[in-house]
Amino acid sequence: MALKFTNREVDGVSVVALDGRIVLGEESNALRERVKALVAEGKQKIVLNMANITFIDSAGLGTLVAAHHSAKAQGAALKLCNLGAKFQEVLQITKLLTVFDVYNNESEAVASFK
Repeated sequence: MALKFTNREVDGVSVVALDGRIVLGEESNALRERVKALVAEGKQKIVLNMANITFIDSAGLGTLVAAHHSAKAQGAALKLCNLGAKFQEVLQITKLLTVFDVYNNESEAVASFK
């Protein structure tokens, strides 16, 4: 199942709603390319809405970390919102909650840029 993206602008913030699985291969590459494209377009504020992510593997986590670092290196900020309980737990166990800015919902994530 391919990873689907829905892009929209909310108060000058690029919100990308993800739908599907973030796993090794096509899905991870698609996510990496999407974030790269947004930064190339000059988008500095990016929120990834994870509400519809059904599964993420270690490669998917690596892709998120890489996207976060490449965005940061180019002066952009990448934030996450709507993590499911399992996903939240995985980020906690792997200590990645210290890497990402994580918000309970999209409006909190967007407001955090103000």
